[in-house]
Amino acid sequence: MTLAAEPDRASLPDPVQPDASPEGDLDAQLAAERAHLDTSRAALRRMRERAEALFATGDKVAGDAYTAEQLGRHMARRVKELADDPTTPLFFGRLDFGDADADHAGREYHVGRRHVTDEAGEPLVLDWRAPISRSFYRASARDPQGVAVRRRFGFSSGVLTSFEDEHLDRGEELGTASRILTAEIERPRVGPMRDIVATIQPEQDELVRADLTDSICVQGAPGTGKTAVGLHRAAYLLYLHRERLRRSGVLIVGPNRAFLSYIAAVLPALGEVEVEQATVEDLVVRVPVRAVDDPAVATLKHDVRMAEVLRRAAEAHIGTPTEPIMVSDGSFRWRIGLDPLHRVVDETRREGLPYATGRERVRARVVGLLQRQSEARRAESPSDGWLRRMGKAKPVTAFLDAVWPALTPEGLVHRLLTDPDTLAAAADGLLTAEEQELLRPAKPGRTPKAMKWTAADAVLIDEAAGLIERPAGFGHVVVDEAQDLSPMQCRAIARRSEHGSITLLGDLAQGTAPWAATDWRESLAHLGKPDAAVVPLSVGFRVPAAVVAFANRLLPALAVDVPPARSLRRDGALDVRTADDLAAATVAEVRAALAHDGSVGVIAADDAVDGLRAALAAAGIETGTADDVDSAARVTVVPATLVKGLEYDHVVVVEPAAIVAAEPRGLHRLYVVLTRAVSRLAVLHTAPLPAPLG
Repeated sequence: MTLAAEPDRASLPDPVQPDASPEGDLDAQLAAERAHLDTSRAALRRMRERAEALFATGDKVAGDAYTAEQLGRHMARRVKELADDPTTPLFFGRLDFGDADADHAGREYHVGRRHVTDEAGEPLVLDWRAPISRSFYRASARDPQGVAVRRRFGFSSGVLTSFEDEHLDRGEELGTASRILTAEIERPRVGPMRDIVATIQPEQDELVRADLTDSICVQGAPGTGKTAVGLHRAAYLLYLHRERLRRSGVLIVGPNRAFLSYIAAVLPALGEVEVEQATVEDLVVRVPVRAVDDPAVATLKHDVRMAEVLRRAAEAHIGTPTEPIMVSDGSFRWRIGLDPLHRVVDETRREGLPYATGRERVRARVVGLLQRQSEARRAESPSDGWLRRMGKAKPVTAFLDAVWPALTPEGLVHRLLTDPDTLAAAADGLLTAEEQELLRPAKPGRTPKAMKWTAADAVLIDEAAGLIERPAGFGHVVVDEAQDLSPMQCRAIARRSEHGSITLLGDLAQGTAPWAATDWRESLAHLGKPDAAVVPLSVGFRVPAAVVAFANRLLPALAVDVPPARSLRRDGALDVRTADDLAAATVAEVRAALAHDGSVGVIAADDAVDGLRAALAAAGIETGTADDVDSAARVTVVPATLVKGLEYDHVVVVEPAAIVAAEPRGLHRLYVVLTRAVSRLAVLHTAPLPAPLG
């Protein structure tokens, strides 16, 4: 191993001087790497300036307005993709290939966040997603893959400060003993989540580079990097299938707005600026949500049986023709008898089309019958205008309204919830009488617009919309914290990924919703991907071992079959203690945490947050909220219900018993809360700790 570091930097590992270094002077190598960094940054700047120039003059070189607009969009996107953050390393590693590799013998490649070329087009930095870069993550002493030396670089605020070599051809491999790798993993977390391209582990890389056609489910214990795996897989797929996914789109689904704000900077940092991010609530919003369901009602509405109830309710609107129709075009009167009308309706019903598509199919077939009569009488095909008039003729539209009336999603759900007879017919054999009564709103609105819809109603309306019309889909969907998706929410995502693949990320032990998943196979079936591979990640790099061991005490009480998390981190601190005055103890603990680098998260039951924030403000400590990831405040006070997916260097958990008592799956919530700490965890309590932690 060779390690070089700039002198007089206390935060960096001590330089190791080999007895007879065949690589030459280490200081000279460090200087050469810095020069390469400067050259690469200058090249990236030229690439961006060239894109900006093309963007400015695109309208002059394009042949027409449409081409100019398309070129403008492309160049605007390209300018964003080439943005450079001087505080972020442009490259983080280097591969030196030995003579054993026929394709790259004697070559060296710097590996970074994006592809950078010199003016002649030669690569100065290879994108981490390029095929050659795979060896940076996968090569080992046992399988060097042609790599003689793998070099990692240490940076401080964008300045290259050190490097570390692994001579794989000599059997040297550091793995997680790498000081630079460890320092990067343990670097304090301040602000939004950052990418992990410099620290991707082989088992993570295998998931990141999975084929676009493969849907995968990652059961990841806290700190295993499952969120990062999902985001980096999205970036990899966009690199490999750029045009295909640009047309069909990539969607990231997160549990709440705070989480999406936290991860929002990861993909842009990797040059990917056109990925849609949404919560499930964002996806299904079609009506204003103005009411809240009782938990039992919400749970019933999220039950997968409701999908069949809605399907029956929609199908019940399809009727049977009862009389022939007569249509006049001004010159002739055309008649269609009952038998052909029955065939039209029956054939269309059997095709299983979305309801609105079926209605238009019936219209087209009726017009087709009229067209054939006209052709037989006139010996010529009628004009397009004649066909359009026939499709809008009153006898045709009256027939349609009788046998296949127009429906709206809101109207379908409104009638189902407010008309007992409609619900009873659709729910026969599926819902009990008591369950049907539970679904009836206490104050039903007379019309869909007058209804006070709930969030669960919005999911039902989206299901109805999927029955009536086919929603636009995405080429790939990444779903994080998926253990909290209900069957009906899974179906909403399935409708948007029917012809694409998904990356499902979650941890069954962190399921806190009343309908939380207990078996990934059930969730995958609802998502329309029953054959997706379920891959466990149980080795953590983020949460210290002492914190993981403490949180793992809860697992036996959570009634889920997941492997206990293990951590490679032997640093960090855990402090559990009683306090007579929780507010005062929290202020003292936060003051102590602020003496260290990094972010501080104070997590408590939702109804305790305002009091703790006021106590900290009275003590002169500025605090931010989970939604404001760009806040200058180092301290964030977070309700326990919003902390899922977030992380802080120092976490202060206030009164675990109150967090557990606040909701039916309170122990699961506490498991989430305890595993948010990256370095230090302090647990303050007045009431006795929940029994599993005792």
